Amino acid sequence: MTTDTQDFSPKLRGRPREFNMDAALDEALRVFSERGYYAASISELTEAMGLTAGSVYKAFGDKRGVFLAAFDRYRRMRQQLIDEALAKGPNAYEKLRILVAFFAEASCGEIGRRGCLVVGSATELALFDKEVASRVSVAFDFDERRIRDLVLLGQADGSVAKHIDPESTACALLALTKGMRVIGKTGRKTEHMLAVAETAMKLLN
Repeated sequence: MTTDTQDFSPKLRGRPREFNMDAALDEALRVFSERGYYAASISELTEAMGLTAGSVYKAFGDKRGVFLAAFDRYRRMRQQLIDEALAKGPNAYEKLRILVAFFAEASCGEIGRRGCLVVGSATELALFDKEVASRVSVAFDFDERRIRDLVLLGQADGSVAKHIDPESTACALLALTKGMRVIGKTGRKTEHMLAVAETAMKLLN
């Protein structure tokens, strides 16, 4: 399994902060996911993070700095969860099934309505912010490469059909999984999204 080695985390200024950075960023993630970047005010962020405006500015510089740090934490957490889930698959086909189901389940209920910070950033910020665009590009490239590598592994272990084109299939599944997070904001039911996931698996037969 490939790993994403690029670290875009901003360097915090001055001495270490006297607060739980991860807990604060988790709350910032919630605000950005629910409100979007532009609608999230610094007052909402500071209240959710349990910090004063001065502490936020000293640690992150500005609202954009909070967003970039939250974005990086979101990706690290998601990749850890996905890696743990994929480890349970006995072969590449089942790992792909787990991967698609992971996104299907993340597209339901309250989590689904919040949406994906990576997908949201792609639509809201990437066009106007080169640094955000770079992060989104790295995230999408990594996800697509992981799918492609699993398809290739499946063809090697016999669990994925040989006639499947790894590149186009990886792109199709990337589009599908990201699209799931978009329509998940409309309140889709779990059984519906899991049915979509099973339909997607037909691309591998």
